[in-house]
Amino acid sequence: MCQKAMIRVRMSSHDAHYGGNLVDGAKMLQLFGDVATELLIREDGDEGLFRAYDNVEFLAPVYAGDYIEATGEIVSSGNTSRKMLFTASKVIIPRPDISPSAADILNEPILVCKASGTCVTPKDCQRINK
Repeated sequence: MCQKAMIRVRMSSHDAHYGGNLVDGAKMLQLFGDVATELLIREDGDEGLFRAYDNVEFLAPVYAGDYIEATGEIVSSGNTSRKMLFTASKVIIPRPDISPSAADILNEPILVCKASGTCVTPKDCQRINK
């Protein structure tokens, strides 16, 4: 069975580390780590460990106030390894040009980051699908 997971979060001013309220790209990797943890719990009943990213591409800027939807899926499983694909898309943007609290839902999400990686759940920690 192909496991999938999603998390949606609003980037806050605490996430913005650069001029113009730009969010550090590492925040997307943190979201991918959270998605990977959920996927491993669903697959193995254990949080497992993130072993490595094979590829990471930052495709568009993320700003404080943006809503980001991070998704992941397990695309293959070995004895202990789980190969995963991740995407992060901007789905809502703030509209301070209209008012301080205005925001727009994007008709088409903007892909801001994609990655692939491998996680590991040690055999003695796997409780599901043994």
